[in-house]
Amino acid sequence: MYDRDTIELALLALEEGMTQVEAAELCGASRGAVQRWGRGLLPHARWRASGSAARPPRGAARMAPPDAEEDPLNEAERAAYEAAMNENMLLRAVLDDLKGAGSHPGSISNRRKCELGERLRAATGLPLREITAFLRISRSSYEYHRARLGRPDKYAGLRARVRELFDEGSRAWGYRTIWARLRREDVRVSEKVVRRLMREEGLSAAYNRRRRRGWSSYEGEVSAAPPNLVARDFSAAAPDELWVTDITEFRIPAGKAYLSAVVDCFDGRPAGWRIGASPTADLANGSLEDALAGRRPGARTVVHSDRGGHYRWPGWIALCEGAGLVRSMSAKGCSPDNAACEGFFGRLKNEFFHYRDWEGVSLAEFSGRLDAYLRYYCSGRIKRSLGWLSPDEYRASLGYAA
Repeated sequence: MYDRDTIELALLALEEGMTQVEAAELCGASRGAVQRWGRGLLPHARWRASGSAARPPRGAARMAPPDAEEDPLNEAERAAYEAAMNENMLLRAVLDDLKGAGSHPGSISNRRKCELGERLRAATGLPLREITAFLRISRSSYEYHRARLGRPDKYAGLRARVRELFDEGSRAWGYRTIWARLRREDVRVSEKVVRRLMREEGLSAAYNRRRRRGWSSYEGEVSAAPPNLVARDFSAAAPDELWVTDITEFRIPAGKAYLSAVVDCFDGRPAGWRIGASPTADLANGSLEDALAGRRPGARTVVHSDRGGHYRWPGWIALCEGAGLVRSMSAKGCSPDNAACEGFFGRLKNEFFHYRDWEGVSLAEFSGRLDAYLRYYCSGRIKRSLGWLSPDEYRASLGYAA
């Protein structure tokens, strides 16, 4: 007895021109079984040889199983055969309907699925239960949208604007950010409506959730480490009270780039950063110098880092002592102790780096794009925790200079 996937694979192999022996070897079935299944392809094969430019006439694509008297199939095999034939026919009809747009039934909205399902019912004559199962939509949702087909879409304009905003955000904004952007344009709509429209339009930020070992700057205990003064409490009552810092790596086809950033825990604003081709001590020192250039006069600042070698060398220590910074360090190998900086890098990579095509982008161009994103992060990236303001807008609202 063979399952549905085996039968479907054999049929597709025969349609692609393989011999019965080749198809049997490919799917792991006997030649006799493949021969039996292949008889059902004859009407479709003759139709294709006739030179028709469209789908076969109704009923021609739905191939009957082999003659039970001549070569009987058991009940389970016959059911698998029928299911494979029905799904094969549906898939061909879907691809023809979508006209090669690269869409898949699982990625289109329920309303579109219903519209497509009605066309499939007319074209194939298959039962509704098979069409809804193939399109991955419940019967109740299908009936809900079918009752509303032909009615004007009251969200047509909003739907288009949501798509525009999603593209403006490099396809990295979620529904809450889209909703907040709409409110800034005086468009009054609930978060639930925006979430539903984005789901129906297939607008979902694809974040990279793979875990892999990252680059580490740990060089051993090269000097005495200061105590952990933060203790995972990354709150700050005013700008320049608590900074966190670290270095992260970006790998693109052109090579590697490194970002050293100093992040202000008051509002998550990057206070200083440097981008380079190597994770040098100068890179770390430069980001701290940039942060110090914009520091409020008289501020008492704690700068917290991991135990990387860049934060243990004399140059870094001298910068901190000269500016009156209070040093703090995480425990050895304990990334949660610097979670605020790790989170900043995670958001940055999700929104700017992951799932982007960097083929053909030079390191110089990549560095320019990264620098532009960090400037946008300060002045244009709105945050819910800041009342849907950017860090610069938030500081201005409180009377602080950005």
